[in-house]
Amino acid sequence: MVYLGIILGSLLGAIIGVNAPVISYTYSSYLAIAVIAALDSVFGGISSVLKKNFDLKIFLSGFFCNAILSMLLTYLGEKLNVDIYLAAIVVFVGRMFTNLTIIRRYYVDKWSDKIQKKEKNNQALESK
Repeated sequence: MVYLGIILGSLLGAIIGVNAPVISYTYSSYLAIAVIAALDSVFGGISSVLKKNFDLKIFLSGFFCNAILSMLLTYLGEKLNVDIYLAAIVVFVGRMFTNLTIIRRYYVDKWSDKIQKKEKNNQALESK
């Protein structure tokens, strides 16, 4: 079921992406930082699901608050003529890598455990 959702979401995103108008340069930095903030929230959500402490309210509030705060930082930076949004990018990308590490480690451990169980079963069958 999850795989079906991922496939449908990917197809829908590809179709919309091909047919969507090009974002003007004026708003591209806002969209870029909002996408990075949203991806940070998504990786954090996946990580919390694997840790078995996912809360939809926390995920949704983080998703929208991070995106809005990062766009406000971008706006403030434009008004001050300082690239403040770069600080948000560093923080969000750092957290994304941390969450990706947690996700990767979970699946590597799961895969390793599966291989060890298979080897133990093979050894038990050979000793009989």
